[in-house]
Amino acid sequence: MSASRVDLPSDDLSGCPNACASTVRTPADKDLQRSEGLARLVLARSARGTHIADLFERSPIRIMFPGIRGAPVEEAVVVNTAGGIAGGDRLEISVTVLADASVTVTSQAAERVYRALSEPALIDTRLKLRQGAQLAWLPQETIVYNGARMRRSTEVEISAGAEMLALEWLVLGRAAHGEEMLGGQIIDGWQVKLDGRLIWADRFRATDDVFPRLRSPALLADFKAIATLIYFGSDAETWVQFIRALAPQLPCHCVTTMVSRLMIVRLAARDAAELKAGLREILLNFERTRAQGPFRVPKMWSC
Repeated sequence: MSASRVDLPSDDLSGCPNACASTVRTPADKDLQRSEGLARLVLARSARGTHIADLFERSPIRIMFPGIRGAPVEEAVVVNTAGGIAGGDRLEISVTVLADASVTVTSQAAERVYRALSEPALIDTRLKLRQGAQLAWLPQETIVYNGARMRRSTEVEISAGAEMLALEWLVLGRAAHGEEMLGGQIIDGWQVKLDGRLIWADRFRATDDVFPRLRSPALLADFKAIATLIYFGSDAETWVQFIRALAPQLPCHCVTTMVSRLMIVRLAARDAAELKAGLREILLNFERTRAQGPFRVPKMWSC
């Protein structure tokens, strides 16, 4: 019995007309499955303490509340179940703290922004504080891979009499891989309003044409981890002076200024560990001045 032969179709397009060959193209982020996550959290105060007034979640964003069932909410943990952020993802987080409520909001782990094909990932954070509210927005670091594209916006609305400590920080490249950011896009912006009036806006922008020069002494030099920490409260001026005195003792570089009753702290370090150690020291000093409240090192930072 002779064996039969089956000719399988070939991937060779050499004989294909130009019109056929032109349909073969590199895929873009918009051609692939991407995340559109959303979380909205509203916290209120009652005689029993801070509690959840409203919560809405859409995958892959979740908000967890570690603690004892029935106890007041002290810490909320944002979780990205997708395990990272890809080009074309759209993530939105909104936290509203009503009058006299108090909470720390952090993240489960460091966030990762992967290399993009073409589209940027969009990350929008909106924080609102009413009269007498206290909010500590203290996520863990965002690690940006080489070739990643990210646009992040943090918008804050504060009512007079509220108190807030808010942080965002970036790590450029994967230190464990010895990775350098040679290209990509990072646009990271802040906007803070007090009783509806804009009091501070800021934007960090690095694109493909900037990264080759990012290591120059006039820009980031050898720093790969950078952070912005802002504080609004009745004692903000006192904290400016305190952190200026503390800065020489920190394991990272730290400068502080005051703009429209808002304390702004800039930190930079050669790696994430140095930066995190500096942030911990600042938060521990906040914690030592208050017997209670959200201004402390989040528990998740030690997990």
